[in-house]
Amino acid sequence: MTVLAHRVTASDSNDQVTRDALAVLQPGFEGTTAPDWLLRQAGEGLTAVGLFGRNIASPEQLAALTAQLRAERDDVLVAIDEEGGDVTRLEVRDGSSFPGNLALGAVDDTDLTREVARELGRRLAECGVNLNWAPSADVNSNPDNPVIGVRSFGADTDLAARHTAAYVRGLQAAGVAACTKHFPGHGDTNVDSHHALPRIDADLDTLYARELVPFKAAIAAGTKAVMSAHILVPSLDPTRPATLSPQILTGLLRKELGYEGLIVTDGMEMNAIAGTYGIERGSVLAIAAGADAICVGGGLADEATVLRLRDALVEAVREGSLPEERLADAAARVRALADWTRRSRAAVAPGAHQEGSAPGISTGIGIDIGLTAARRAVRATGKPVHLSRPYVATLVPVANIAVGDETPWGVAAELAALVPDTDAARFPEGSSAADILAAAGDRTLVAVVRDAHRHPWMAEVLDALVAARPDTVVVEMGLPRAEPRGSLYIATHGASRVCGRAAAEIIAGC
Repeated sequence: MTVLAHRVTASDSNDQVTRDALAVLQPGFEGTTAPDWLLRQAGEGLTAVGLFGRNIASPEQLAALTAQLRAERDDVLVAIDEEGGDVTRLEVRDGSSFPGNLALGAVDDTDLTREVARELGRRLAECGVNLNWAPSADVNSNPDNPVIGVRSFGADTDLAARHTAAYVRGLQAAGVAACTKHFPGHGDTNVDSHHALPRIDADLDTLYARELVPFKAAIAAGTKAVMSAHILVPSLDPTRPATLSPQILTGLLRKELGYEGLIVTDGMEMNAIAGTYGIERGSVLAIAAGADAICVGGGLADEATVLRLRDALVEAVREGSLPEERLADAAARVRALADWTRRSRAAVAPGAHQEGSAPGISTGIGIDIGLTAARRAVRATGKPVHLSRPYVATLVPVANIAVGDETPWGVAAELAALVPDTDAARFPEGSSAADILAAAGDRTLVAVVRDAHRHPWMAEVLDALVAARPDTVVVEMGLPRAEPRGSLYIATHGASRVCGRAAAEIIAGC
């Protein structure tokens, strides 16, 4: 301890500790251009930034933003939460051109999953994004899970594992680092870690046979990053959530599973951490436990937050609660990934694209493979209907924070493009079947739901609609759990724009 104290009080060591503390942060920011404070901190050692929907207005703007960042620091890691499907930042205002994981799992064609991920990666790379906080490797074993659901490839462990590996390979073939999440597995939870700390009470045998299998597959596929989950797993660590647990991050992930890449935390301002440990203490504990990068910025997106976290890490080194070598190792892993992305950017020719596709996001690249995948994923039960001026009633649940409520979803716009005399309305909780029936009149009723099995009010309204109007078309755009109902029942396995299009084509008889 005496040697360590001497090292961290030397001026050159202090400067290095400060640079290392900045290097392990992945902050967000407000606006569609890089603020002065972000550029200044990049010049001082900040090596990564995180992008959210608020930062993206157009492909051209995004490319200009990342170019602005690279003019300050050529090896900057530009991270984004672009899962495709329900969770999109690139197309936050219009809905994704790609189906999500559950749809890809429903098709169960790993070649298709790989090509979808590669095309999505190409779009990211063309805009200068080089780290994607995806894919979700969680096995969705709990159908009441409020935060994973369609973000998972499915409830089957082997299926989730093979598609996780295919996604990692496809994304990284485009020169974009994959960040497989949420270790050690968020699928068996009934609490959203954005709001509180979930707990998984599975025994070790179950965890090894179920939760860990897709992560092992991702590691074998060469995933460049793994994201930790803010979940308590008592069979692995009875006191600390995974993000803060040396037993889970260092003992299990590093030593036992042999993972050598970057470990990134989930958002530290999520209440599972912020509400129990606070983001400063939580960040120190996470790095000490074995994490290498601190994700923050979904809600806290200013220089003051960056400085608070930087100073907390520096002070922890000075007082001895965080070994300087551990912080230096974490920063080195961040810089190593930044170097990989820089070399990959040079290796993947700018503007390279699949034969027959047009360069540039604004032209809708990926729409063909995305729509193809969505069409293959959709499942229809029942008989075609005779459409008579369709009325689309969308029953709207409260969106989880990961998905957000700003991204449009449903089938109304896509059906209206195919059937001009389409009318539509959205009905939140509290609406009644009588309200919907009165609004629909004698039109063909199309009822659109999302995870109806998790929302009793939605299931009740839907049952009443089908009882009153047996010719109702029902479209489930979440996890399909209930028995098919209505004259035509369509399960899309996701709520992205192309999933809506695939359902609309069936309804319209295309």
